Amino acid sequence: MISLIDLQAQFCSIQPEIEKEVQHVLKSGNYIMGPQVRTLEKQIAARLEVQEAVSVANGTEALTLTLEAFHIGVGDEVITTPFTFIATAEAISRVGAIPVFADVDPSTGLIDPQQIENKLTTKTKAIIPVHLFGQAADMDAIMEIARQYGLVVIEDACQAFGATYNQKPVGALGDAGCFSFFPTKNLGGLGDGGMIVTNNKEIASHLRRLRVHGSDQKYYHEEIGYNSRLDTIQAAILLVCLKHIDQWNNRRRELAKVYLQEFQSIPDLSPIVERETNKHIYHLYCLNSPNRDHYVEHLKNNKIAAAIYYPVCLHQQKAYQFLGYQKGDYPHAEGLTETIFAIPMHPFLTADNQQKIIEVLKEVHPQ
Repeated sequence: MISLIDLQAQFCSIQPEIEKEVQHVLKSGNYIMGPQVRTLEKQIAARLEVQEAVSVANGTEALTLTLEAFHIGVGDEVITTPFTFIATAEAISRVGAIPVFADVDPSTGLIDPQQIENKLTTKTKAIIPVHLFGQAADMDAIMEIARQYGLVVIEDACQAFGATYNQKPVGALGDAGCFSFFPTKNLGGLGDGGMIVTNNKEIASHLRRLRVHGSDQKYYHEEIGYNSRLDTIQAAILLVCLKHIDQWNNRRRELAKVYLQEFQSIPDLSPIVERETNKHIYHLYCLNSPNRDHYVEHLKNNKIAAAIYYPVCLHQQKAYQFLGYQKGDYPHAEGLTETIFAIPMHPFLTADNQQKIIEVLKEVHPQ
């Protein structure tokens, strides 16, 4: 079976480095918020050219705590995309705010800035663009809207560590950026983890208080907070992975170039477009086809993994029925749920396996 992602191969490639660092943590007895956590924060802040990086327990809480740190809550509206994982909207709901969806560009799946403007109201307080599948949303246009209307921009960069927009790192383009270190991410640990980056020192200080039960000093609590700390072992593992992330991302881009060239000859198969402003790091390699189900079935029959991201838009999820959206409200996003699918993409995909994937896709004759 050719898998969508090969975490075992990734681990084996750096196993001695990881085992050494984990043993160091185990012997230290410092398992929560140890020195490796601060080292990771400093290295990521330096890499992304921001002043502050604050680690948290996972990507979802990175979004949630950031919204709370900006005092976004009950009755406020936050505009985001309906075509993403539910964590984006879930974080908005968790602070008591209301997710308001804006449709996407069908060629990229990224939120459409023009549609954002159409959704603005007097209750709008923030925008959360999602850098979907590993490439940046149109941040110049989004930031212009935010400046014009006095809105906070929180980048959901959970799928895009290492991606750039106009040669600037994603996460460092808005008021804050949120990352996930879930194992399947390009920069992933061996468990959960997350990070928030910002140039706002006051927000960073608030985030550090929120992640430890609203406390700046142990047993003294200024507000109701969270238990959202990064384990020292995960920080140590991520420090190892950080040394290799550019090599891994570059390999993903090489594989993507081969896919793009080969798929040009298949008339009913089109890759998600990489925008000229972007360096896409291909967390997922997604294709569009009106005959998606036929392609997916043929791949699986040939022992090649395929997956659908995402089968149901957020506004159509049962959890958000109370918002009153209807089928047809977001035609571009809804259309993608019927045509999009992902094929294997990871740094350890061999040339032979990639060619097999390509050959199998070329065998398909749509009915």
